[in-house]
Amino acid sequence: MHIQPYLFFDGRCEEAVDFYRKVLGAEVSMLMRFKDSPEPPAPGMVPPGAENKVMHASFRIGDTTVMASDGRCLGKPTFQGFSLSLTVADDATAERVFAALRDGGQVQMPLAKTFFSSRFGMVADRFGVSWMIIVAS
Repeated sequence: MHIQPYLFFDGRCEEAVDFYRKVLGAEVSMLMRFKDSPEPPAPGMVPPGAENKVMHASFRIGDTTVMASDGRCLGKPTFQGFSLSLTVADDATAERVFAALRDGGQVQMPLAKTFFSSRFGMVADRFGVSWMIIVAS
């Protein structure tokens, strides 16, 4: 069994993938737009004008594959009840990644030394995805 996160950006998927490519070194392995689907979407699943939005994307951050979509393209992504935990090798990387993710986002817990790590912090990025940054001990 294998669990992979699947994020629905509600119309901002391509922007999010480009952002993660830039700040986290994400490598995109697949990106398909609604217009490129081999089968037409079910009625009501794709709003008019959303043909160029992302039906499905798959990208790797480190050893993890993350999947994503624009979903129903309603323009109101909501990410609640979970965080993505990103373990990095050292304090400098933690500082860099945390700063990049907080740009346009919101700090939930400042990056600081804790009893369990030399650096740990929580931030919601500009898309509302919550991240926990931790330095491996």
